[in-house]
Amino acid sequence: CVTMARHVGEQIWKRYQIPVYLYESAATSPERQNLENIRRGQFEGIRAEIASNPSRKPDFGEARVHPTAGATVVGARKFLIAYNIFLNTPDVDIAKKVAKAVRFSSGGLRFVKGAGFLVRGLAQVSMNLTDFEQTPIQRVFELVKKEAARYGVAPLSSEIVGLIPTKALESAAEWFLQIENFDSSLILENRLSAVMRGKTAIGGLRAGVEPFVEQLAAPTATPGGGSAAAASAAMAAGLATMVASMSRGKKAYIQYERELSEAMARLSELREALKAAIDADAESYSAVMKASKQAKDSAGKDGTIEDALKQATNVPLGVAERAREVAGIIETIKPITNPHMKSDLTTALALARAAMEGALANVEINLESLKDQAFAADTRKRALALKPLA
Repeated sequence: CVTMARHVGEQIWKRYQIPVYLYESAATSPERQNLENIRRGQFEGIRAEIASNPSRKPDFGEARVHPTAGATVVGARKFLIAYNIFLNTPDVDIAKKVAKAVRFSSGGLRFVKGAGFLVRGLAQVSMNLTDFEQTPIQRVFELVKKEAARYGVAPLSSEIVGLIPTKALESAAEWFLQIENFDSSLILENRLSAVMRGKTAIGGLRAGVEPFVEQLAAPTATPGGGSAAAASAAMAAGLATMVASMSRGKKAYIQYERELSEAMARLSELREALKAAIDADAESYSAVMKASKQAKDSAGKDGTIEDALKQATNVPLGVAERAREVAGIIETIKPITNPHMKSDLTTALALARAAMEGALANVEINLESLKDQAFAADTRKRALALKPLA
């Protein structure tokens, strides 16, 4: 997220000439971790000081505001929970005192920001919880309750503004209900979701890959080698992405951050295309078989099958080309990533090369059945260009 935030910030300046400040975990200095420090003085403050005060210099862009868009911030942070507690009193001063006792800036709980307001005739302690895993929502509620009791009032109700992670509510339920040996997998919806993702505790990673492997083993024409080649290339891209992501942002590889970010972005695109090709290959071959069965006259049969064969050829050719690109990226990032992950890149490269070889074999066998020699010659030329890397 930090690398992504910095990349986005850089692109905002390059594309739109809007100066960018980085905050929270993406911040380039401790002073800018807190968004309030950057926003000090609001827009007028930035406009007045951006060119003259070195501490207001943007992280990306020139020291001047955009004439219509001003300046902006990009950050990387944990999920923020907007949490408000209503007190059974209209006395807003009490809410302000409670908020002061609870918020971190006044000596209260870490990762809590708070203020007191009058909302719908009730005093409200309005809070932002910036790291609910370090300071859980139930601890915040209990402290607000304790501080409010000092003034003879109590929480009346609370509200979530926006979204809240399931984990935060699970933690609160475990706390207040005092559940022994609680585990999130005990929740029905969580277990069902895990099953749907193919990641049950019993099945592990095997549960995710087993259906596809069993389909390959079934006595049916599809899915076959073309789909397996696409899956192999997708796994190669996935492994390469993992290695790049675990080096990007690390101090030892900070000088290669741009290269690794670009590699990851392209690998993500390739991975998605290759995953789509798993089904596309099976569907294209099924179309060939369907054309053979449905065609009645010779002319119609030739034309229909030719079109289907061309599509069935283009899919694995695309897989081979993408697999080659994946292999090239792997070779590029090998010297700028953690050497302890060499085996992962070796595996990824082997998968990419196997994908190329398998996909090209599917291309060739389809070309043997084609009558369009011009198409076949052009396709073989494209395939031949891939073979030196295979």
